[in-house]
Amino acid sequence: MTRRLVLSHLALVTLVLICLEIPLGYVYTRAERERATNAATEEAESLADHTALSLVYGHPEELARRVDVCAERVGGRILVVDSSGKLLATSHPLSPAQRAGLARRPEISAALLGGDGADVRTSTIGGVQWLSVAVPVRHGGTLHGAVRLKVPTDAIANGVHRVWLVLGLGGLGVLTAAALASFALARWIGRPIFELEHATRTFAGGNLSTRASATTGPPEVRSLAATFNRSAALLVHLLAEQRAFAGEASHQLKTPLAALRLRLDNMEPDILPHLRGSLNAAMTETDRLGRMVEGLLALARMEETALTPERVDLDSILEDRSLAWSGLYARQGVRLDVIGKPEVTTLALPGAVEQILDNLLSNALRVAPEGSVVTVSRRVTANGAEIQVQDQGPGMSPEQRERAFDRFWRARDAPAGGTGLGLALVQRLALASGGEALLLPAPGGGLRAVIRLQRATPQRSTSRRSNLPGLPYPRRRRPRAGAGSAAGRTGKR
Repeated sequence: MTRRLVLSHLALVTLVLICLEIPLGYVYTRAERERATNAATEEAESLADHTALSLVYGHPEELARRVDVCAERVGGRILVVDSSGKLLATSHPLSPAQRAGLARRPEISAALLGGDGADVRTSTIGGVQWLSVAVPVRHGGTLHGAVRLKVPTDAIANGVHRVWLVLGLGGLGVLTAAALASFALARWIGRPIFELEHATRTFAGGNLSTRASATTGPPEVRSLAATFNRSAALLVHLLAEQRAFAGEASHQLKTPLAALRLRLDNMEPDILPHLRGSLNAAMTETDRLGRMVEGLLALARMEETALTPERVDLDSILEDRSLAWSGLYARQGVRLDVIGKPEVTTLALPGAVEQILDNLLSNALRVAPEGSVVTVSRRVTANGAEIQVQDQGPGMSPEQRERAFDRFWRARDAPAGGTGLGLALVQRLALASGGEALLLPAPGGGLRAVIRLQRATPQRSTSRRSNLPGLPYPRRRRPRAGAGSAAGRTGKR
């Protein structure tokens, strides 16, 4: 921006200088040439009057002296001829051939014709440009001869060159001053804009405490910075209110939900047989509400903390999570297969891959028919690694897959027990880890959830543990398919 402002100002100043200096230089050049021509003409006419008097009163020696004085004064060459073209006086030597051809010279012959004005011509002799002025010599209406005066134009050219040089140096000085002033003005204007841009980029990157300086720069920029600061403060306040509400509501609901679940468990031995269905439904809804609270709490805590993706070992994580879920899968009559070996270290938020797998495995188990297979595969990609969880359930339509990552969205034919938060949490964790989450149709039916993660560079290494909320594993007395906040995909069907 600074460069563009400086260049635009310099272009404008250059245009103004061109419009002023070039006409001024041409005017001065023309004036100098006219002045030199007028001076030479006046000198020639004065000498012509003196010549006429000298010829009339018979003083030729006085004419020769006057010619030498005038030639020395003007720094040129002067000669006087009579009406027949014969040389009367000269300030410089002439060869016999030059003397014989004087009457044929264009300027002298024009003057001998008896014209009223002076004949002005320019010529170049020996690389030097000369200004030649010839005037007739008259007295009492009688033509007595002609006077020719020649002066070199070097002095005029040198003067014109000096003027152009002065104009050029003056223009260069003005451009230099304009460049310095434009640079200072551009820095004064541009620096707060750059700071505002940096603050906006930093704020968009997650540093919500960033503010722009509203004390420097033009009034418009200061007003813009103040508006940005107010907008940022308002946004931070709204986010803080949202997070506080989600966190406090989740914490406040966990205790009464746990107490309600315990009371329902204690009522089971004493409930009448025909009321057991209602009790089971109440316990199922209580579990679903508890998982929804856990999901809200997980999302709120993840938004509160700006974590940096770290190196994770997919092999060890997949082995650990498959072992944790294998018992529940076996009780449900569903086989859990883990295939592939990426042998690559990827980047992810601490604990993110574990929560992603828990949600996806919980969703897959909820819709997997008895005797089917849920396959967890991993493979190396050009940028990192890819994890896929594929089931043999009913799958999703394209419209359902498009909305599956929305919070609290559930399809009409979704199985009971889902909350609509699991896949929302999966997507947030994948994006925050620098990857992405996709839902694709599986070959032969079912759904294929794809998680792509970036490859970790060898230099990055850390062992910081996650402070994201973990997902409780199934430990209910009766087998359950849910996994804490993993209300995800089945909750969206």
